[in-house]
Amino acid sequence: MTTIRSRVPLKVGKNHVPCEIVSFNGLPEDKEHVALLFKAEALLSNEAPLVRVHSECLTGDAFYSSRCDCGQQLNEAFDLMAEQGGIVIYLRQEGRGIGLYNKLDAYEHQVAGLNTFEANKIIGFDHDLRTYHSAAAILKHLGFQKIRLLSNNKNKSKELKTLGIDVIEEVNTKTYVTEDNINYLKAKRSIDGHALAV
Repeated sequence: MTTIRSRVPLKVGKNHVPCEIVSFNGLPEDKEHVALLFKAEALLSNEAPLVRVHSECLTGDAFYSSRCDCGQQLNEAFDLMAEQGGIVIYLRQEGRGIGLYNKLDAYEHQVAGLNTFEANKIIGFDHDLRTYHSAAAILKHLGFQKIRLLSNNKNKSKELKTLGIDVIEEVNTKTYVTEDNINYLKAKRSIDGHALAV
């Protein structure tokens, strides 16, 4: 595996904070996943850094859609890590792995009354096609096999553990409820076991 690193100041809240972005060549999937290292120098002495493994969500992360909570979770991770250091692994697996085109198709079925898992199934997909092999490979390449995971998804923690990452603590994200996402959040909690206060 090879990497390219670049220092890029990121806007976090009202401030711009230094961040080191690492791009990888030779990951298990043929996608351009990246790692964002906050307080990179201090991470070298941190045996179990705070890590957010975040799956790409163009509608939430970039366009601030209120249909999900992805953008708010990413911003929360940036806020925490700008303050205390940590790593955001940004995985290019839009729509739980089904891609943007199919995610928008599933959205229309949700408008008709299906939950997010039912909508994925009706268009021919399992409810979650994401994998975390690349996230585990990135952490190991960076020298971290012990982490504190920032997530409310127990399945993510379990899979990372099976891939050789010692998740010593699960730090729940906050619950970001809107009028447009409450049914989505309730489905994630009741069907997929996410730790959400809805």
